[in-house]
Amino acid sequence: MGYDQVREVDEAVADALVGERERQNDTLAMIASENHASEAVMQAQSSELTNKYAEGYPGKRYYGGCEYADEVENLAIERATELFGADHVNVQPHSGSSANMGVYFATLEPGDKILSLNLEHGGHLSHGHSANFAGKLYDVEQYEVDPETGRIDYDALRETAESFDPDMVVSGYSAYPREVEWERIQAAADAADALHTADIAHITGLVAAGEHPSPVGIADFVTGSTHKTIRAGRGGIIMCDEEYASDVDSAVFPGAQGGPLMHNIAGKAVGFKEALQPEFDEYAEQVVRNAKVLGETLQDRGFSLVSGGTDTHLVLVDLRDSHPDVSGGDAEDALESVGIVLNANTVPDETRSAFNPSGIRAGTPALTTRGFDEDAMRTVGECIADVIDHLGDDDVYADAAETVQRLCEEYPLYE
Repeated sequence: MGYDQVREVDEAVADALVGERERQNDTLAMIASENHASEAVMQAQSSELTNKYAEGYPGKRYYGGCEYADEVENLAIERATELFGADHVNVQPHSGSSANMGVYFATLEPGDKILSLNLEHGGHLSHGHSANFAGKLYDVEQYEVDPETGRIDYDALRETAESFDPDMVVSGYSAYPREVEWERIQAAADAADALHTADIAHITGLVAAGEHPSPVGIADFVTGSTHKTIRAGRGGIIMCDEEYASDVDSAVFPGAQGGPLMHNIAGKAVGFKEALQPEFDEYAEQVVRNAKVLGETLQDRGFSLVSGGTDTHLVLVDLRDSHPDVSGGDAEDALESVGIVLNANTVPDETRSAFNPSGIRAGTPALTTRGFDEDAMRTVGECIADVIDHLGDDDVYADAAETVQRLCEEYPLYE
């Protein structure tokens, strides 16, 4: 794809688009929330549905000419329903955060109480951080992982729920590498007579493929992103029981959004169809296998992993034990210089700032999409360890960059 038509109008943007395509092909994307959508999904997202306003829902639009928009949205809903087994699905949220907003607006009043995981311990901004709308609108109390195990302390969570008496308990996390026990969180919510939202943004694809237990049918609401492990069109999704369907739909539109991004919903529909194929289950299995191998490789090189390993698509490395003088930002910058793109991340009981924390987070969804297997992941893990062990060593950096380039050529992204 050369973006010839863009170039005729705007060379600067065309150059940036070509540059981004080359950057993705020539580097290893290990940000845990990123993936590489198929060219079919990207084509759907750049379709003529970009032009269509379709405020409302299928069969109940505020504009005419929505017959194909209705068809596409219904397909996305039907496929998501089949993937997750939910009673009701709304595919209009613009993002995972917008999905959470839709649930909050459907069920809470300003000043109501939310209980969620602390951001430094693996939570998410939209679960109640003070910088986010959720933290500004609601009274938020946060639970934490056990400092010894790096895992959620479900008994402590329940005790906090009973004492805080929240209106909503939020589960599902952005930097938690372990399997979530949805039933135990539901029991904590029940003990406080609270609603329960499970945000599966990071693990949507793992849940769809059965690689992680599903909260659908356990939590009152399940929200998620549609572009991370599930590789569909960029955006969000809400799933709930039929009793909440009308309130959720009204909260999304007209409560929080105007016209849906129909081109993105088309990408969601295509991606959901891809996720219904047997090959997707194999992909999700490989994502988890690759993450485990990556974690084991780093541990063998002396690195400490929060919780001691992973059950999911990501590893969270705490650099304080193995490299106390190296911050997450230092490691991120050094690794990006050799073509490995991941992110600095806070760790439990963080001693640095959120802007330059003590950990790094690395995910395997995008590399698995490129075809990386366990052997390739071991090589990546060794490169990460080499660079951090020898920060500032140009010879080590050159060797790592050469290995990255070889891997990129061996596993091309968009041929």
